[in-house]
Amino acid sequence: MKNKKIVRWITAGLLLYLFFFLPLPYFIERPGSALDINPLVQVDGERADIDGQFMLTTVEMFRATPFTSFFQFLPYHTGYSENQILGEFDEYDDFRTLQQHFMSNSIDMAKVAAFSAAERAYSIDYLGVYVMNVTQESLFRDDLLLGDSIVGINDQSFNNTEEFIQIVGSSEVGETVTLLVERDGEVVEVDGELIWLESTGQPGIGISLVTRTQVDTQPEVTISSGNIGGPSAGLMFALEVYAQINELSLNGNVIAGSGTINEAGEVGRIGGIDKKIIAADREGADIFFVPDDPVDSDILEVIPDFLSNYETALQTARDIDTNMTIVGVTHISEALDYLETLNN
Repeated sequence: MKNKKIVRWITAGLLLYLFFFLPLPYFIERPGSALDINPLVQVDGERADIDGQFMLTTVEMFRATPFTSFFQFLPYHTGYSENQILGEFDEYDDFRTLQQHFMSNSIDMAKVAAFSAAERAYSIDYLGVYVMNVTQESLFRDDLLLGDSIVGINDQSFNNTEEFIQIVGSSEVGETVTLLVERDGEVVEVDGELIWLESTGQPGIGISLVTRTQVDTQPEVTISSGNIGGPSAGLMFALEVYAQINELSLNGNVIAGSGTINEAGEVGRIGGIDKKIIAADREGADIFFVPDDPVDSDILEVIPDFLSNYETALQTARDIDTNMTIVGVTHISEALDYLETLNN
C-alpha cells in the first residue's frame, strides 16, 4: 500500500511538472515594456539630457507550456504556432539572431534618417546582405551558411537588399548564378541555380536576408539595444538621435511609439501594435507615434476586416480608455513637425 502511494505521488508530481514546464510548439505574445531610450544613445561618448522622454515599446514573446497556453485567452494575448513564428528556421536561437541583425540595420537607418533630417553629414557603406536562413528547397542549401555575407552576384555589386533582389528577380528560373560570399574573413565563390519562389512569384535563391551596412557620423553616435531585436524601434531611435544632435525640446512630454525606418526617413508597418499601446499606457506616455499605413485594396478584398497599424492603435486606445494622443506618421519629418507644435 505504501509503495502505491509513493507511485501516485511521483506520478502526480510528474504530471504537475509537465503541466507547468513542458515546452509546446507554440508561442504566446503579450504586451512587453516601454523603455526610456535616452540611456541607450550616446553622442561622442556622452548622453545629452532632453526636456522630456522618448520610449521604445516592445512585445514579450515566450514559448507556451500546457499551463501558459491558456494565456492566449486573456486580453491582448495572442497565440502563434511555432511555424508562424519561426517560418523556415529550425531553431528559435536562429530566429533571434535574425532579429538582432534587423535591429542592427534599424539602428544604422535611424542614424541616417536623423542626420538627414538635421542636415548633418554622414556616410553609409553597404557591405552586402547577411544570409539569415536557407530554405529546404534552395539549391544553395549545402553551400551557404547562416551569417554568410553576400557581397556580389555575377560580378555585379549592389547597394542594398532591394537592388540584390531586383538583380536575382530579373534572371530566369534554372539559371546558374555566382555569388561572391564573405565568410570568416575570406571571400569565396558559390554557384547554384535559381528556383521559383511562390512567396514572391519570382526567381530566387531561397534565403532570408538582411542588409549589412556601416554608418559613420560626425559627431559619432552609438546606440545600445541590449537583447531587444527586430526593426520596429527605428523611428524612436531616429527621434532620440535627432533630439540629441539638434537640441529638440519635448516640453516635458513622454513620447512612445513604434515603426520601422529606412534611409529615406520613411516609417513602416510593425507587428503587435495593440500590445505596444498597452505597454506605453502602463508607463504613462503622453503621445504615441504609430505608422500611418493605409491597407492595400487587394488585401481588403481577401481580408475585409484587416486594419492598418494606425487604425489598430486608435481602436486599442479607445478600448483601454487611455489619455495618450495617437499620432500617425509616414515619415520622420511628420513626427518632427508634430513635436515642434509642443513648444508653441
